[in-house]
Formats: sequence, structure tokens, C-alpha cells
Amino acid sequence: MKVIILAGGFGTRLSEYTDSVPKPMVKIADKPILWHIMNTYASYGHKDFYIACGYKAEYIKNYFLNYSSLQKDFTVDFLNGGITTHGVNPIEDWKVTLVNTGLETMTGGRVKRMKDYFDDDETFLLTYGDGLSDIDIHALTKFHKKHQKMVTVSAVRPSARFGELDIDNGRVISFKEKPQLDQGWINGGYFVVNSSFFNLIDGDSTMLEREPLETVANMGELMAYNHDGFWQCMDTKRDHEMLEELWNSNKAPWKIDS
Repeated sequence: MKVIILAGGFGTRLSEYTDSVPKPMVKIADKPILWHIMNTYASYGHKDFYIACGYKAEYIKNYFLNYSSLQKDFTVDFLNGGITTHGVNPIEDWKVTLVNTGLETMTGGRVKRMKDYFDDDETFLLTYGDGLSDIDIHALTKFHKKHQKMVTVSAVRPSARFGELDIDNGRVISFKEKPQLDQGWINGGYFVVNSSFFNLIDGDSTMLEREPLETVANMGELMAYNHDGFWQCMDTKRDHEMLEELWNSNKAPWKIDS
């Protein structure tokens, strides 16, 4: 399936980084979070990506335009302009379409602007450019095909911001550092969508999370795939530092074994 990734927001809550780069291009280790998300999908065979750009779109476009050459060692001959590559550096077999969906466009509007790249009866994958997960994409798409509704949203439990104390008469029974909450499911992205959904989005000012998804829910055409595993969005500097620490300590649940 084709994969749409929403990568056009301003990322104001992560301004320590997003003043200079768009949020999806903030790096975890040596790769942008956008790359990590794409690698998750690619590991399940979904390698045809459509990136909805907006804020600092040129940064994302330049990254992928030069991606192949930047992964290789090469010699540049200044006299004749020749370039010679060295060795064999494996490059991801991805296809990436970069679409400037507007600076002020809302999330629903960005999805709507992708309509021309899809057939009328096509099913596609959709997510945000700032959320990492160890979600099983095979199980997700199988669930969608089974219920045959218009949209599947992945429901996740957010991480608590602070350690959870279980207290009995003043005595701490257990201490859980940043546990997954036991109650309350939220929208974790990682959607599966039938292309008829495009027709429910009015235009650039439409937020995906409001009228379109509310309408689909009222129609009885929105199903939730419950994911109990790891999920974390990168909203703040603290989130970024936590994700980096997981990666650098080789404990990143979303990491794909090579």
C-alpha cells in the first residue's frame, strides 16, 4: 500500500529544534524521525511514500533529493566536475513523492491535497510525522480488511509524564517509571484508509481529527485497532531526549533488526 505521512506542521512545542528544521526532520541518533517512521512501514513491505510537506518543505525535499549521494563515499574532481563513487553502500529501495501541501494547511487539508495520487477504490496507510511505534502493520492491515469499514485508526495508551505510585495506607506498593496508562485510548495515527474518505474532507482549513473523522464515526465507518505496545510522539524536547536515549542504549522498541 501507499503511505501518506503528514510532515507539514510548525512543531511549535519543539521550538528548540524546529526554528531551524521541520519537526519530522529532527534527528534521533543520525536519522530524522521521519526516516524511522518510514523504516517501520518499509519493514512490512510498504515502501511507496507520499510526504505531505508544509513548514520548511525545502528542507525535507533537499534531504531526499540528495539522500542517495549522501549515503555513499565519492570523489569530486574540481577540474572537470566529475564524480566517482566508491564501494557499495546499500540504499533503501523506497519510492518517495514529496508534495508541498501549503504552509497554513490543516491536517485534513494535507490529506485532501494527496487525492490526485490515488485511485478511487484504493486503500492506503496514513500517519503523522512525529510518532514512533512498534505496531504490527501486517496485523493492522489484516484487521482493516476483515471489518471492511472506511477507516481504521490505531488506538494507543499514552505514556504517563511522571512515575506512577501505587500507595496503600501511606506505603508505596509499587513504583512504575513512566508506565503506559491502564485506562484511556487515544488516536495514535497509523491509519488504514479507503480513498472514499477524501470526499469527506472540505479543504485546506479542515482538521483531520475533527469533522472528517467525526463524520466517519457517526456513519459507523471508523474502527479502532488497539495497540498495547510501544507508542510515543515527539512533542517536546523531553520526548526527543527520551527517544534518543532509548535508541542509544539499544532499547528502542521500534528499531528494526538488520
